[in-house]
Amino acid sequence: MAIGKGIGGWYFNSQALIADAFHSLTDLISDIMTLATVSFALKKPTERFPNGYGKIESMGSLGVSSLLLVGGLLMGYHALDALYAQFFLDHAEALAHAAHGHGHGHGHSHSHTDLGPNVNAAWLAAASILIKEWLYQATMKVAKERKSSVLASNAVHHRIDSLTAVVALASITGSHFLDNASWLDPVGGLLVSIMVIAAGFGNTRAALTELVDVGLDDEVKGDIREAAEKALALRQERLSLRGVSGLKSGQNLLAELTVEVPVGTTVAQTARIEEELRGIVGAEVRGIRRVKVRFVEEGVAEQTEFVEKDQSLELEKHEHHDHDHDHEPKGGKAL
Repeated sequence: MAIGKGIGGWYFNSQALIADAFHSLTDLISDIMTLATVSFALKKPTERFPNGYGKIESMGSLGVSSLLLVGGLLMGYHALDALYAQFFLDHAEALAHAAHGHGHGHGHSHSHTDLGPNVNAAWLAAASILIKEWLYQATMKVAKERKSSVLASNAVHHRIDSLTAVVALASITGSHFLDNASWLDPVGGLLVSIMVIAAGFGNTRAALTELVDVGLDDEVKGDIREAAEKALALRQERLSLRGVSGLKSGQNLLAELTVEVPVGTTVAQTARIEEELRGIVGAEVRGIRRVKVRFVEEGVAEQTEFVEKDQSLELEKHEHHDHDHDHEPKGGKAL
């Protein structure tokens, strides 16, 4: 598509179509980044990477969304620069030309349509709109199914490419049917750049939150809870689900469940419960790569897994105190 639009823009004298071809090249780069990171992120966990490689996909999402953000800023800058040139510099040049000689140009003026792009370039832009919109719908469907941020970012790239083709189409047709319509292209580019910046900012923020271990969203938690409660109900015991938490690592969902069991439940029984939970939750919730279960007895408050800062400081004080006793002189009270 990039080659086709580039050749068509050159042959039909359309600057908008040539610019759209360059945007298609950036879309191709994001496709390559997406394919590489998604494939790598699905590798099995290792001893060195016990949580898997999902964060590689989050990094890929950050790269793709950053391309969107930077591209949107550059598009906006060039659009504003073109508008400034048309509405201020061209006006100043026209005034200077009129002051220099009013009658020199009679009979030699050319309309914008004489110098503008060939209207046949519009067919290439229209075809690009249809193809890119189809690619957006197909990619976003998979992104939602897989809960993949990098696929969602790449889908937005396709949608933006479709919008830039809309701008190119409007510019080509407008310059053909209207006089002095060269402002259509930069105005359309400015509108698209605002949409690109908004999409790039949102996707960049989502990728950054994944990289700093954001928790699972409410929809995913609800799916996990439903599957876990179904598994516990099958055992017909006094079992209840106290909480659902976890992390999102690319497409990989790392779930943590807290289950309340009757007093006197053995380790062997909890192992069987955990195995059944892992099997049913893993089968019914797409994207689950790990299910970690924590058991608490009935009537016992759940303890936090985090070490309190005050406790760690107290431990350091005790260690220093013991160290000082070890270095007391032999004739001291310690003997």
